[in-house]
Amino acid sequence: MATALTSERTAELEGFRRVQRLAYECAEAVAARLEPGVTERETARMQREWLAARGVRDWFHMPFAWFGDRTAFVNFRVPLQFFPTSRRLEPGMPFILDMAPVFEGFTSDIGYSGSLGANPVQHKLMDDLRAHRELILREVRERRSLREIYEDVDRLMVRQGYANRHRAYPFGVIAHKVDRVRARRFSPRLFGFGTQSLKGLAADALHGHREGWSPLWSPYRFSDHPPRPGLWAVEPHLGFRGTGAKFEEILVVTDSRDPEESAFWLDDDLPHVRRWAEVTC
Repeated sequence: MATALTSERTAELEGFRRVQRLAYECAEAVAARLEPGVTERETARMQREWLAARGVRDWFHMPFAWFGDRTAFVNFRVPLQFFPTSRRLEPGMPFILDMAPVFEGFTSDIGYSGSLGANPVQHKLMDDLRAHRELILREVRERRSLREIYEDVDRLMVRQGYANRHRAYPFGVIAHKVDRVRARRFSPRLFGFGTQSLKGLAADALHGHREGWSPLWSPYRFSDHPPRPGLWAVEPHLGFRGTGAKFEEILVVTDSRDPEESAFWLDDDLPHVRRWAEVTC
């Protein structure tokens, strides 16, 4: 993928920005409809139907919904535990919506944290995620290795008094690369993941293995390399006593020598960013 900010590149980034905004619009719309008694499965279906009504036919992964202590992945030990369950939402309970639609060949992967009514613990977690967004961008621009940045995120969480919950994801990833996929009217899925996107990730993994880099941003040795130019879906996930919160959004990495162009968040007009701006004001 070319990294210069040419008109073609700018148009391509706009495609990713559109689908990321569409996913966040879905999250906000579904969150506004949640009420006591709704289940995770029903909430995941609401996300699927909202996006399908707007033309989404393919996915990096199908929507997830986690309620209560499942937002902190309490006792998660196998991948099947990530899938939506019959857990019902209760007043004051935190929730996380996570979806990764593909639209017109552009991929997004977003995470939206909220609660049914006030939840001071999750609100505090969301406030403290701001420092992680700033740290990640700063250190990517410094071209620290992905593994080092991961460890610095870990250390920041410890200082804040939180547990690292993205470590519970497969391979402990805090991020993964996303790319364009061939647009199709129908794309088959495997274990909730779109096969087109899985093929792309597998091709990146094979190509990266030969060149000494990985499309997975993890705490392990295979991520001990500088950030690879491309688009990365980044999701720092904090946990505290059975409550979890995260954001997930696309970070753009280029090979530019200009610090501001070498890495930047794809979009600063997102719910969590607007929330932090309102708090500052």
